[in-house]
Amino acid sequence: MKYQLVRCSVFSTLSVLYTTAGFAQIHSNPNVLVIHTDEHNFRTLGCYRECLAREQAFPWGPEAKVETPNIDFLAKQGVLFTRCYATTPVSTPSRGSFLTGMYPQNANVLTNDMVLSDKTYTYAEVLRSQGYVTGYVGKLHLNGKGRPEWHPGRDFGFTDNRFMYNRGHWKKIENTDSGPQFKMKDAVETSDSLTFTTDYLTNRTIDFIKEHKDSSFCFMLSLPDPHSANQVRSPYNEMYREMHFSRPASAAKNTTGLPAWAYGNSRMEDMSQYFGMVKCIDDNIGRILNTLRESNLLDNTIIVFTSDHGDLCGEHGLINKSVPMDASARVPFIVYYPSKIKPGTRVDNVVSVADFTPSLLSFCAIPTSKCYDGRDVTSLWKGENLPAKYKDIVFMRGTSNVLKSDWEESESLPKSVWVAAVTPSYKIVYSENKSDKPCLFDLSKDPDELINCYFNPSYKAVVKELSQALADYGKKYNDPRVTQSKIAKEIEVITENFKHKH
Repeated sequence: MKYQLVRCSVFSTLSVLYTTAGFAQIHSNPNVLVIHTDEHNFRTLGCYRECLAREQAFPWGPEAKVETPNIDFLAKQGVLFTRCYATTPVSTPSRGSFLTGMYPQNANVLTNDMVLSDKTYTYAEVLRSQGYVTGYVGKLHLNGKGRPEWHPGRDFGFTDNRFMYNRGHWKKIENTDSGPQFKMKDAVETSDSLTFTTDYLTNRTIDFIKEHKDSSFCFMLSLPDPHSANQVRSPYNEMYREMHFSRPASAAKNTTGLPAWAYGNSRMEDMSQYFGMVKCIDDNIGRILNTLRESNLLDNTIIVFTSDHGDLCGEHGLINKSVPMDASARVPFIVYYPSKIKPGTRVDNVVSVADFTPSLLSFCAIPTSKCYDGRDVTSLWKGENLPAKYKDIVFMRGTSNVLKSDWEESESLPKSVWVAAVTPSYKIVYSENKSDKPCLFDLSKDPDELINCYFNPSYKAVVKELSQALADYGKKYNDPRVTQSKIAKEIEVITENFKHKH
């Protein structure tokens, strides 16, 4: 098991060169519609439950499920990636990687509320340069601390950004003379199908599609739900009130040998409202699909459904995100495009959100001289094999910007100071926290991630090879997390032995 990393210098050849030969036929190019949710546990989607053993598909109880027929339609008529991971399981770094194909440390978005580097190019900027009409509605979270900051001055490649806002999670939007505004007081109680945030942003999406149905368009709908707070408008707030929700079994398992980031004792949030938010999202996606059908655009539109990160929703006794556990870091990723994708395609290779931009541009046959951190895995979109030049591995990192002096002085650092490598079968995690030992999960035998195999002699070869892959990643992709003192020392001990034997 050898891992090869394909990489160009991060900011070399920053100018992007694109051919313009296709301008005359631009209307024959496929439209691109990205539907992006926030903090979405993949187990809430029917198409993902079908890929899981029952105990993983129903962590909140054997009858606790929400039906998602419209998202399931995209999966059944397209390609479903069962193991897509955030580069960092929080909003800003993950979104930056998704839009640019760069790792967080190379896009200046190491943690939330940072500004995406103006030296990066989003996929929308590339498509706009090819004549696409571009637009964006919803949460951005790539322009610093502005909150909500409607239509930021920088458009990030999306010409129509009137309904783009930087960050925040509120439940009601109304139109005013000065543009859209969030309403704070009694927002959920007084919102309806016109003003509830998910509905409002969907309505703007439908408006855009109808307005630009005769052009090639690139549009992104970024929904701030089902991120907490767990609240949703009527009637969704009552749909799952009577459903019995159990605490996930992983929250009660023995945690001996696990690092501090792998477990907790958080109180579960209201899952009936979380399910309601997911159902509201799915219904609104159904409205978008109907609009595309009525406009005769459905077969000529690449539709991507994904999220920035997951939500633990009580798994391992934790809520929200920021840790490398699957419920936090693994995201839904579905691509629909019937003319090039065989219906019902399922991909079990690991992919990263950083792979999206280079893959989309390749899928659309748009040439570029830009070098991306992410991989072009277009072949996987088409149901083919992973290209031989890539290995089946992805990398993740935590968020906290911890300096060498910090770990030397602190006995207990935040749970988010870690770096990880993931393959379809294994996940290895190193943490900068002094009390955390390195961790290896055998995902095929232990999908709940409850047993640390790092010190098991049977896994010695796996530990060495994944550690070497992490060391190579850190060097080639300029990740200071891998070179920080505790993590660097632990990896060095393993990789030096590995190098002597290879």
